[in-house]
Amino acid sequence: MKRNVLIIGAGGVAQVVAHKCAQNNDVLGDLHIASRTVAKCEAIIESVHEKSAMKQDGVFAAHAVDAMDSDAVEALINTLGTRIVINVGSPFVNMSVLEACIRTGAAYIDTAIHEDPAKICETPPWYGNYEWKRRADCAQAGVTAILGAGFDPGMVNAFARYAVDTFMDDVKSIDIVDINAGDHGKYFSTNFDPEINFREFTGTVYSWQDGAWQENKMFEKRREWDLPVVGKQTAYMSGHDEVHSLAANYPQADVRFWMGFGEHYINVFTVLQNLGLLSEQPVLTAEGLEVVPLKLVKAVLPDPSTLAPNYTGKTCIGDLVKGTKDGKDVEVFVYNVADHKDAYNEVGSQGISYTAGVPPVAMAMLVADGTYDLGTMLNVEELDPKPLFTLLDKIGLPTRVKDHNGDREWHKV
Repeated sequence: MKRNVLIIGAGGVAQVVAHKCAQNNDVLGDLHIASRTVAKCEAIIESVHEKSAMKQDGVFAAHAVDAMDSDAVEALINTLGTRIVINVGSPFVNMSVLEACIRTGAAYIDTAIHEDPAKICETPPWYGNYEWKRRADCAQAGVTAILGAGFDPGMVNAFARYAVDTFMDDVKSIDIVDINAGDHGKYFSTNFDPEINFREFTGTVYSWQDGAWQENKMFEKRREWDLPVVGKQTAYMSGHDEVHSLAANYPQADVRFWMGFGEHYINVFTVLQNLGLLSEQPVLTAEGLEVVPLKLVKAVLPDPSTLAPNYTGKTCIGDLVKGTKDGKDVEVFVYNVADHKDAYNEVGSQGISYTAGVPPVAMAMLVADGTYDLGTMLNVEELDPKPLFTLLDKIGLPTRVKDHNGDREWHKV
């Protein structure tokens, strides 16, 4: 069994990961959390102790590290004896943390695709630009690396695998739908890092359709969805990480990602973009100061972690998967519903952070007990989803299935 976990990052998702690791430290062993600002790590550990989240007595320590520095991360892993790294830092640090894991033999788990700070929306498939180039190195070193192990990407990849394996002979389409029907009470805010949030939506929208990459503009394609619990919601086709791995593993299917946006968000986003305030390229002010507009916008918006206390409502995230079984058309919706207030009461975070933070802890537990410790690089849909669903049912993110037979728990199908 692999025990001793290092969490990289100290944002809203890291807080969820920390609480869930603490709740399961009988499986995960000693816990550590590191970021550039050690005070943020200490605050997260304090919140863990305030809620008495540690399942059993054990280590939970804070450390300072520059996660962009592979040598520094490697040294920390070796000093701590880390066996599993859960990377929930900025996507800019993925490759440096992965490099440290390859060098040390520690298992690697992340929740989003790597990004180059100087580039937006690179050529698809995005994983092929960075992570997949290290696949052979992981295999040679016997290092387990699970990519995109949050909710989307992550659970939605597992939902797709489960739907295809359980209900279909052939898959025709996978539509991932992400709806946040909650209200944070702010004039305008993003639910996770504003810089990463806006970068997702300022480039080309890539989807995989008719066996090829298709290009659209953001907010060009919209569709109304009638979903469990949250009802009718409008979502727009967006570019997203999981499209790029699902398209490789299910090339015969159309793969699209849809995210819900209100008119207010779209209006503010459009103004910011038209003014050039979402650019990642530096500009020079009249006073001679070099400023990156996108980083300035991030600095003046609310920190997503501060939204949690007043957040109400629910999320619904799932996959509508269509295909054929015994020559007949079938479709199934595999999904989860999470409640913002419940998430805050349990771990002090809002529902978006909760859904992103619980799955990588479940993955870590399955690596720790050997189920997912496969000694190579994998996207989530390349793993058997049933052990993951079983564990998540127990620790806070139950999976549901809706098809022509009704709406029920996945294990009662």
